[in-house]
Amino acid sequence: MAMTSAEDVLSTVLPPADAATPPCLSLYQPTHRHYPETQQNPIRFRNLVKSLESSLRKKYGADDVRRMLEPFHSLGADETFWTHQYDGLAVLATATIFRVYRLQRRVPERAVVADSFHTKPLLRILQSADRFHVLGLSRKRARLFVGNRDTLDEVVLPESFPARLEAVVGDRERRASELAMTVAAGGGQVYQGAGEKDVVRAETERFFRAVDEAVIERYSRPSGLPLILATLPEHHGTFRRLSHNRALVDGGIDIHPDALTVEALRERAWEVVEPSYLGRLAALREEFEAGRRKGLASDDLDAVAEAAVMSRVGTLLIEADREVPGRIDPATGRVERADISQPDVDDTLDDLAEMVLGVGGRVVVVPGARMPTDTGLAAIYRF
Repeated sequence: MAMTSAEDVLSTVLPPADAATPPCLSLYQPTHRHYPETQQNPIRFRNLVKSLESSLRKKYGADDVRRMLEPFHSLGADETFWTHQYDGLAVLATATIFRVYRLQRRVPERAVVADSFHTKPLLRILQSADRFHVLGLSRKRARLFVGNRDTLDEVVLPESFPARLEAVVGDRERRASELAMTVAAGGGQVYQGAGEKDVVRAETERFFRAVDEAVIERYSRPSGLPLILATLPEHHGTFRRLSHNRALVDGGIDIHPDALTVEALRERAWEVVEPSYLGRLAALREEFEAGRRKGLASDDLDAVAEAAVMSRVGTLLIEADREVPGRIDPATGRVERADISQPDVDDTLDDLAEMVLGVGGRVVVVPGARMPTDTGLAAIYRF
């Protein structure tokens, strides 16, 4: 079983379309974080699994259905898993794939059996413009958070991450004791030159460099999320001078991160991120309107689907809560409207997003109030 936590989903690549052999099972449910509400989580999950079973039985035999649902039943019985949830849960599965995602946002309850995965709820997280990282930094400790305008969670850093000063420069007291023992044994003077402040400065810079490199490689580069620095004013200049992280945003939070609750840290971080978030959405709207005037943009589903098949769509905006059931012919782009309750029917907006991403295009899921159209989509063409 491939398990993806709330902080990892932001940089997770969805199962490739060519590896998803039908039937593709997609399960989404809102979940609760705290007891006693957490007791509802496995019950709702089992009910959704029953919905998957009902859809599967319309086309597949009992043995195939039992085999495909076996990992779902195992997950439903895992008590430890259900005591540690966030705001939403997603499961994508085929006969050979079983991926579980814990999400920082609530998702609509859904159980879909189709020829491809229903990924729009995940794309809303992966492609949303309001996501960010917060690096909480002191001279001796680094913490990383991931979140959006609604929630913030601390990332569980791997043991190899240089989260503490001692992991980078070693234990100073132990080193001082070893030096003293060397001198006492007749080793002579083994420490000269730099004063205490110089040593502290050098150690701090070494630690900050190690943190910067680790954040870039493990988090910023894979996810592309903006990084907000939360640290005391005297450390902002030092870290920014040493950092090579292009995701590090201007401004930041001038306070020791341990002095704030996680919720207060989220509020302060969103104050930093919100102007650029709104600016990005405004720029996308303007780009769409300019493209439409030139015949290089459209909000018509049939026209956009045909353009997507021809790799013409460079940017696709999708309304967050809109759904258009049907099928898109991957060869011609022809759209066939259909009933979402059928086992091989998915959301055409979801399929469009996958097509655009598959040819290197950009997909942004936008709140309905900020969409430039009322059809649920807006496409900006490359040519």
